[in-house]
Order: sequence, then structure tokens, then C-alpha cells
Amino acid sequence: MADKTLLKNIKAAIAADTNKPELGNIDLHTTRELIMDAGAVLLDVRPPAKVSGENAQEAGIRNAYYTPFPRFTDYMEVLPEDKTTPIVTACMKNFFANRVMGYLEAMGYQNVYALAVPVTDLIEVHHAHTDK
Repeated sequence: MADKTLLKNIKAAIAADTNKPELGNIDLHTTRELIMDAGAVLLDVRPPAKVSGENAQEAGIRNAYYTPFPRFTDYMEVLPEDKTTPIVTACMKNFFANRVMGYLEAMGYQNVYALAVPVTDLIEVHHAHTDK
């Protein structure tokens, strides 16, 4: 029998995701708004082999953490205590970002999104806006 809390969280996540445009997959503009205006946490979940150059945390993006997918559970301390805090997951092709989005929703986080473009695009935009 499935854990009742887990099952409840998954059902709530599915219901919430169906009400989100694109099932919670968001573009660069929306991601920047969530980070800059809503204080969203950004999780760069690319596996180490997929990181070329700097990760989002090293790039200095506000509230960004590098939490590589294969070791994601080693980084639980960076997750916000308030489960309504917006979280954006990001990788290169959205595969790992969507997986982690599902994990977070199963953990009870309510405002989770996945960046629909490569996180390197966000890093590039960040550098362009910070004159780096």
C-alpha cells in the first residue's frame, strides 16, 4: 500500500500541474520573473557530465543552487522550509528538471516549475543583465 501522504501529495501535484500553463514548464521570461519578483529558488539539476562551464549557482543567479540529479537527495538542506515558495528546476533538455519537479511535488512543494529551455540560456541572459 502506498504511503497515504505521498499519494495525497501526488494527487495534489497532478491537479495543480493540470491548472498550470504547459503543465508547469515555463520559459525564460517567466523564470526570471519568479526569481526576481517572487524569490523563487532555482535548482540546476544537470548531472556533472552535462555541465560545461559554470552552473547556475556559480553564475551568481539569485537563489540558485547546483543540485546534480544523481545526488539530488544530498542537497535537501537547500530546499525552502516553506513549501509554498516557488521553485524552478532546470537542466539542458528538461528531462531531469521534470523528474525533480515531480519529486518535489511528491514531497509536498506546491509551486514547482521546470525551465523549458536549457539552463545555459538562463545563465547567458543573467550574464547579459548583470554586465558580466
